[in-house]
Amino acid sequence: MAEHSSPTLLMNDGSKIPVIGFGTYAPEYIPVSLSEQATEVAIEVGFRHIDGAHLYQNEKEVGRAIQKKIADGTVKREDLFYTGKPGGDLIPMDKDGKAQLDATTDLCAIWEAMERCKDAGLVKSIGVSNFNRRQIEKILNKHGLKYKPVCNQVECHPYLNQSKLLEFCKANDILLTAYSALGSHRHKDWIDQNSPVLLEDPVLAEIGKKYNKTSANIAIRYQIQRGVVTIIKSYNPDRIKENFKVFDFELTPEDMKTLDGMNRNLRYVDIKLFYDHPEYPLHDEY
Repeated sequence: MAEHSSPTLLMNDGSKIPVIGFGTYAPEYIPVSLSEQATEVAIEVGFRHIDGAHLYQNEKEVGRAIQKKIADGTVKREDLFYTGKPGGDLIPMDKDGKAQLDATTDLCAIWEAMERCKDAGLVKSIGVSNFNRRQIEKILNKHGLKYKPVCNQVECHPYLNQSKLLEFCKANDILLTAYSALGSHRHKDWIDQNSPVLLEDPVLAEIGKKYNKTSANIAIRYQIQRGVVTIIKSYNPDRIKENFKVFDFELTPEDMKTLDGMNRNLRYVDIKLFYDHPEYPLHDEY
């Protein structure tokens, strides 16, 4: 059973979100069955935020794990916060089944579809992922906006601390959620394998020694103290347990300043498949 409960942050719609979440994405070489096992372990350890997506192609397995942990009494459904990311079914289509997307309408059209889902009770909160400042502003300035985004999930870690985007989101009462919070080398098709390994950085190791914590613990705690919701992925049961041990210590202001200094504006995740799309978010500074 969990040694600590996960603190929560209040979102702008009044709902609360656990500050750390278990990420369920895995590269194709990892058997999909492990998604179910890893999610069960995560819930047993104490994770109460599960981060999934249609794109991950393992929602059934993750769902079964959640159902098992509810059935055996580990958690109640109301204890869990599930983040989902829909597929293409929310994209407006014309009568011939062609996607009606262009540079000026796609984001707002999809947002309106999500607002209808909230009105219908299909979702409790609506957030965005991989949005830059300009795209968020487009939503916030949309005529007739009913619900502003509660969060923006982006790549964020000590090598890419997203300080400007974080400041902008905080100013607009939008939470920043970090994926690839421990760096990433898993997907060889779209991650440069020559990029530095975040968790091998001596700065993280040195700070970790002070608290008898791992480099991963330090990277996670750094985000928590910045007010960033942090998604952590692992399919190793021991690492899942170790990664949750971040609520029994606190980094000093000096530590936080040192970690801020690690920023290199280095992206691990740069999906060039969408590079030519007019709304590709990474062309902007933030």
